[in-house]
Amino acid sequence: MSDTSNYRYIDREKSWLAFNARVLQEAADSTVPLLERLRFLGIFSNNLDEFFRVRYAAVRRLYLSGKSGEKLLGGITAQQLVKDITDIVIKQQSESLRILSIIEKELKKENIIIVDEKELLPEHEEFVKDFFIQKVSPELVTIILNDLAEFPILKDTVGYLAIRLVMKKDVSVSFNFKNRKKEIRYALIEIPKSFNRVTVLPSINNKQYIMLLDDVIRYNLNSIFNIFDYESISAHMIKITRDAQLDIDSDMSKSMLEKIATSVKDRRIGEPVRFVYDKSIEKDTLDFFLKKMNIDSSDSLIPGGRYHNRRDYMAFPNLGRFDLLYKPKEPLAVDGLSLDGSILNKVAKKDFLLNTPYQSYSYLIKFLREIALDPKVTTIKITLYRLAKNSQIVSSLINAAKNGKRVVVQIELQARFDEASNISYAEMMQQEGIELIFGIKGLKVHSKICVAERIEEGKIKRYGFISTGNFNESTAKVYTDITLFTSHQQILKDVNKIFEFFDVNYKVYRYKHLLVSPHSTRTKLYKLIDREIENAKLGKPAYMDLKMNSLSDYPMINRLYDASNAGVKIRLQVRGICSLIPGVKGMSENIEAISIVDNFLEHSRAYIFCNNNNPEVFISSADFMTRNLDQRVEVTCPIYDEDCKKQIIDTFNVGWKGNVKARLHSEKLDNKYRIRKENEKVFRAQQETYNYFVDRANS
Repeated sequence: MSDTSNYRYIDREKSWLAFNARVLQEAADSTVPLLERLRFLGIFSNNLDEFFRVRYAAVRRLYLSGKSGEKLLGGITAQQLVKDITDIVIKQQSESLRILSIIEKELKKENIIIVDEKELLPEHEEFVKDFFIQKVSPELVTIILNDLAEFPILKDTVGYLAIRLVMKKDVSVSFNFKNRKKEIRYALIEIPKSFNRVTVLPSINNKQYIMLLDDVIRYNLNSIFNIFDYESISAHMIKITRDAQLDIDSDMSKSMLEKIATSVKDRRIGEPVRFVYDKSIEKDTLDFFLKKMNIDSSDSLIPGGRYHNRRDYMAFPNLGRFDLLYKPKEPLAVDGLSLDGSILNKVAKKDFLLNTPYQSYSYLIKFLREIALDPKVTTIKITLYRLAKNSQIVSSLINAAKNGKRVVVQIELQARFDEASNISYAEMMQQEGIELIFGIKGLKVHSKICVAERIEEGKIKRYGFISTGNFNESTAKVYTDITLFTSHQQILKDVNKIFEFFDVNYKVYRYKHLLVSPHSTRTKLYKLIDREIENAKLGKPAYMDLKMNSLSDYPMINRLYDASNAGVKIRLQVRGICSLIPGVKGMSENIEAISIVDNFLEHSRAYIFCNNNNPEVFISSADFMTRNLDQRVEVTCPIYDEDCKKQIIDTFNVGWKGNVKARLHSEKLDNKYRIRKENEKVFRAQQETYNYFVDRANS
């Protein structure tokens, strides 16, 4: 088998764009509540910003280096991929504008009316003027550009209004009327991010009116530029996206905190990789900005609509219209655990699973609060990657330190776009006497682990939890993740070894139960796959059910192709990137792959291996991506408790039966929905998963 045969793989960047197209499908879906459709438009836009800052920027760097990158990119050159991505994004942007237009018409039917500066009702004029003077104007940064010696640095993904003023005064004194030219001045207004971009105007006759902040500014342009003698003025939105790569200083005299903090500040002047502009902008204005900003053909120029940064629709106000939102699901109890009693006493007897957001995240917070107060607990060790704005996790750890516990925190300072937040938390915890570990050179720590040591009958007994998702109570409301609470001493001994590895990372540790990247995850997964291949060849039952966020590692894909060719049945639930091509005769005919995109973000990773009908089940922080297998610290944990195993197998099967929000992965990247068979009942996977846990809670 050749690793470079590009017909065997789907390009990961194009596959990611296909995932974002599935998000856009949700915005287009008329069965999705109207305000939720706006939210999905916001998610689509936010995703695209991050894609350009990270993935597109990496491909562009490869292109500018003069290397073709074909081996790295699966057979396509970096130059061609840059062009293909731009073409796809222009089409997706056009589609998003079409969807937005439909949503706005539907909102109007619901008496929610979005107006611009030209559609403002007389009854609202005074309100908008006063709002601008009192709130907006003090926050505005307005720069006249013509006479500046140095063009200002535009902030990454911030929206700006490019202003064109045609002055009454002529540039020349020519007596030939036809040759006279008006002076044109250009200016820039930064749209403030300090308050909600969506401005709610007073209601009139039971109709609710909305105006975007951009249009509030447009309406008041004369107030901003009244010292200039102009005959016409126009304003068009522009936005720049910059390369988000951090360049870490090698100065040994600086702490890791200082190095990352400096790199985050330097990111603001990263190379531009995308320039989005209102396609109705005047040619001379566009040319002026492109020239001044040194933007060329290697950057992605995206003509768009009147409004950019539609990610702000993620925070669109509900306006009290809960009928236009998904009905919230009350987080359920974990059967067998109580938030009133001791969690440690229960976990001492058996393992438990927490499935968020279907079940309450309060159990994890309660676990931390309990070990923070328990006089018998001496030590707590935990890894942190992305944290909530006012983190209850950090609060619990500080509480533990104040109670005399030894608290050791591995905090990942290079968690992309959360660096500044993590630096702030690190400084806060350091001040409270918490021991901090800042990772390992060349490896991000992406594992989600916690272990506590408790003195029982004169001996150390360990309790802990291992998760597929971040310890973040905010994302736990919308990300599906699995957390194992356990007192399995051998598993937790392995967890403790990982913290030893953080301290002494030149030493390779052996783990008896956990699969730990970068040491053993790949080789042990290969062994599990090879066992299924061998069983299939012997005529024994052989299958794999694998759920993950992304699948893009070519050697791993080849192993799955080998398994398919041996007769192993493989079912894949891959929410995002899927570089594997399923259902191809002679290559992957025994592989099926779906993606579920719905109200919750599918984020859990669960791996089920048949093992001759004695299933082995794992949860993991790692996807089947090269970075997760070889370049990060990741943990894949076996599930030994039979009831916990059953939950994971059951919920995988519930997801697999989905026929409402499930799309089929294919080489065409066309995101076709799984078609319901005749007489097959409607089965919405996330709703049925919630129903499954309702039944468990009530049993």
